[in-house]
Amino acid sequence: MAAKFSTGLDIHCSIPYTSDTKLLYGSSSSSTKSSRLSLKRFTILCNSTSKSPKPNLDLDYSRKKPSLSEQLKPLSNTILDDPPNQARILSKPKSTWVNPTRPKPSVLSLQRQKRSSYSYNPQIRDLKNFARRLSESHFSDDAFLAVLDDIPHPPTRDNALLVLNSLRPWQKTIFFFNWIKTRNLFPLETIFYNVAMKSLRFGRQFQQIEELAFEMIDSGIELDNITYSTIITCAKRCNLFDKAVEWFERMYKTGLMPDEVTYSAVLDVYAQLGKVEEVMSLYERGRASGWTPDPVAFAVLAKVFGAAGDYDGIRFVLQEMKALEVQPNLVVYNTLLEAMGKAGKPGLARSLFEEMVDSGLTPDAKTLTALIKIYGKARWARDALDLWERMKSNGWPMDFILYNTLLSMCADLGLEEEAETLFHDMRKSDNCRLDSWSYTAMLNIYGSVGNAEKAMALFEEMSRVGIELNVMGCTCLVQCFGRAQRIDDLVKVFEVSVQRGVKPDDRLCGCLLSVVSYCKGDDADKVLACLQQANPRLVTFVKMLEDESASYDTVKEEFRSILTNTSDDARRPFCNCLIDICRKRNRAERAHELLYLGTVYGLYPGLHTKTPEEWRLNVRALSVGAAQTAFEEWMRTLAKIVQSEEPLPEVLSANTGAGTHKFSQGLANAFASHVEKLAAPFKQSEEKAGLFIATREDVVSWVQSKAAATAA
Repeated sequence: MAAKFSTGLDIHCSIPYTSDTKLLYGSSSSSTKSSRLSLKRFTILCNSTSKSPKPNLDLDYSRKKPSLSEQLKPLSNTILDDPPNQARILSKPKSTWVNPTRPKPSVLSLQRQKRSSYSYNPQIRDLKNFARRLSESHFSDDAFLAVLDDIPHPPTRDNALLVLNSLRPWQKTIFFFNWIKTRNLFPLETIFYNVAMKSLRFGRQFQQIEELAFEMIDSGIELDNITYSTIITCAKRCNLFDKAVEWFERMYKTGLMPDEVTYSAVLDVYAQLGKVEEVMSLYERGRASGWTPDPVAFAVLAKVFGAAGDYDGIRFVLQEMKALEVQPNLVVYNTLLEAMGKAGKPGLARSLFEEMVDSGLTPDAKTLTALIKIYGKARWARDALDLWERMKSNGWPMDFILYNTLLSMCADLGLEEEAETLFHDMRKSDNCRLDSWSYTAMLNIYGSVGNAEKAMALFEEMSRVGIELNVMGCTCLVQCFGRAQRIDDLVKVFEVSVQRGVKPDDRLCGCLLSVVSYCKGDDADKVLACLQQANPRLVTFVKMLEDESASYDTVKEEFRSILTNTSDDARRPFCNCLIDICRKRNRAERAHELLYLGTVYGLYPGLHTKTPEEWRLNVRALSVGAAQTAFEEWMRTLAKIVQSEEPLPEVLSANTGAGTHKFSQGLANAFASHVEKLAAPFKQSEEKAGLFIATREDVVSWVQSKAAATAA
């Protein structure tokens, strides 16, 4: 028989007003108390029976007893308030600094758990103050131990780790680390060694880091990813690239996967060692393991391919960054621009620069300097000057290196007015101060145009403001006064420069030798007197060339000895000037001997090029006298070939080049005059400046006519 009863039940409902996020991260006790519900009392009627009643299958489905949730729904509507539509933030999260150059984490929480600051923990604050005292203590052992006696809390594992991580001088870090080991209070874990190694890395103490690593291995302490990364990056900072590679290979053998820092560091190490294949192998190995390169890694790749002038490699870097959706930063763009310059791609460098500006990045002085160098090397004067105007209008940073680069470009291209405007801007600039290189660039321009008055005024200004004249500036002045035939001023500048400590180099000696080649009489003797101070052996050789009694073998040995003691970039100018001097002093045969010796010693590579269709004489790297001598020698050779009835190509040509420098001497004009003097059958090309062309029939006819005239 069923029994019926009714009773009152006390039910406590503690339901806080919170969101799912707060359920995950927790809430403070105060907020929980304030959100508790008041006590409610209600009555529930229950029926009980000794056995279950038989189900009435005939009842309609719509008349079934409501479910438990349906029964409790009125109760919930009565005692529960509607939750707020928006989660209530307990407190404003503490702002966190994010390095913009580092990649963002793959997952970011909408609200981070608030961390308690160390300053509110008395024990941690005491330990940090204690670590500061240790850092500021004397480096002696006694002073350090005296401070250690005052440690405010027992040196437990966490306390010791906190102090170790707070010490800044690496000497104090290693001293405290050794003190922990001698106390033997707890087993040292990998993290202690990692903290000590990072401090040693800051001090570039690779040897001690390596000793700690071997100590870990001997003690059976595991070297983790951070340990290897610290060792490798320290070796890189200390320029111990072989050690970095050694530890990286050791890391790989243990099965540990390098992180992005380690990959980038080792890529840079291989790049520093010039191992391009290893760089690509490591990059591909890392990509296969799931590593996503960061901008630093791509900067290293761009640097490698740029140093090699590998344009295809640079394109590969750009394509990889685009495929991985890696946005280049300013460092990567700068590296890519420098790489484009070395690869000789000014147009692509310009496009890359525009892409960088369009992306919202502001170029720095290094970016602009790299681009100006590229334009100057390509002789894109208009693009360089347009870029300069954009710098001023946009307020882009311009340092003295950038200004000097612009001045040097103007000097190379002969842009006198533009250079003077730049020089005037530097005078007014608060950020850039005129230095020795700024004045040297202007002296170079005045030397090119032969404006001796402005060059002398600038030299006197340098003396007034205390700017020291360097050897390059002295060379420019010697060139300028030599072309203007102001030999007395040349001698004055040279002597003043030597008195002020300028040491003449091979380039200055070559410039003096060049002045000797077009001077006569007393002027030549004055210049030779200056050259005697700079290079006495060269003056002796000049006199030997004028001596008819000097044999060919003697000249050959002395010339080879002079070239041996001369820098590579000055050897060909020396030979050119010596040939000019011989021709000036009517020693034509001696000039031919020097040209032959210069060719034998490799000073004129590419002087002759031959194809089945054309033979060409390339004299663009020769002086006027050397080019005339080379042409005479070539015509002798062609005459012998015609006389021996050997085959000739359809076309024969001579190329003097066509420089864009508006103050260049004009080798083509002097060469044309010499061709006309010899009545040679070469004519200037109407399509290409500086190219002289003759057909095979014209050369054969000319040789035969010369032979007939000689026989008559």
